[in-house]
Amino acid sequence: MTEEVNPKAFPLADAQLTAKIMNLLQQALNYNQLRKGANEATKTLNRGLADIVVLAGDAEPIEILLHLPLLCEDKNVPYVFVRSKQALGRACGVSRPIVACSVTTNEGSQLKSQITSIQQEIERLLV
Repeated sequence: MTEEVNPKAFPLADAQLTAKIMNLLQQALNYNQLRKGANEATKTLNRGLADIVVLAGDAEPIEILLHLPLLCEDKNVPYVFVRSKQALGRACGVSRPIVACSVTTNEGSQLKSQITSIQQEIERLLV
């Protein structure tokens, strides 16, 4: 049973960008720079810690996470939708589906260059 991606899920990452994002999420998990779940993503945004927010396009109902793009735009944080909440959960190192997660800021992080390149790719999707 595969759920369809909601048309409200914009910008949606293509397969290549999704692979890069999933790779970044796995590394961020190892560096303790990953917050999993819509509530924690909201907290990181409010506290100004989020670098990138990744959302699942097949969340049901999609409205449970549609407050995040608004918050991201307020805080100037790039956000992107990926197709599958199941894949997002696996990339975050959890066996459950995850509808949202955020990669947090860390000074002197080795992920900084990767985060910056993905932020730029996400911004290209919006143009």
